[in-house]
Amino acid sequence: MFTVSLGGDGAVLGPLEPWQAGEFLAHMDRGREFIGQYIGLADVVTDLESSRAYLQSYAEKAAADTGRLYGIRVDGGLVGGVLFRTFDVRHGTAEAGCWLEPSAVGRGLVTRAARVIIDWAVEERGIHRVEWWAVTGNGPSIAVARRLGMTRDGVLRQGYLRRGKRFDMEIWSVLAPEWRASGPMSGHRAPVTGPRP
Repeated sequence: MFTVSLGGDGAVLGPLEPWQAGEFLAHMDRGREFIGQYIGLADVVTDLESSRAYLQSYAEKAAADTGRLYGIRVDGGLVGGVLFRTFDVRHGTAEAGCWLEPSAVGRGLVTRAARVIIDWAVEERGIHRVEWWAVTGNGPSIAVARRLGMTRDGVLRQGYLRRGKRFDMEIWSVLAPEWRASGPMSGHRAPVTGPRP
């Protein structure tokens, strides 16, 4: 399997596939409460069967060109991921997202990984608008959106139901011309859908 380096600290980005369901479940178990504070992934992946089903759903999205899922690894161990929850080439829109287990927080991994996939979406696939949705109280996710040069478009008031509680959801975005104007990706222009040349 190919990977894309996220810098000189042993961090790499690569696809997550159904055959990795056991590793994905173990990763989710390590970070379940932390990850589950703001996103539903922790409640969806609860056993080997649900882990495999989640990864299979993204394999099917990748085959249909409607979504992508990538794991962030440090020194070979899975610590988080980034994804395109939606990916619509026809309309030129995509929604990116992320998660991270507590051991990997504060190292810039999500920002670096998101830059790789957004750059690929804009430059290789012609995506015009990339969105980032975050619960208003999720400061780290909002900080990533800011570091990515995104603009806050608005707030969906109490638009997200999570574990019986309603949250405001912020929508951030970056447009292709804004992304290109932000400068080169410091060598991170590697494709993320196949082997590197």
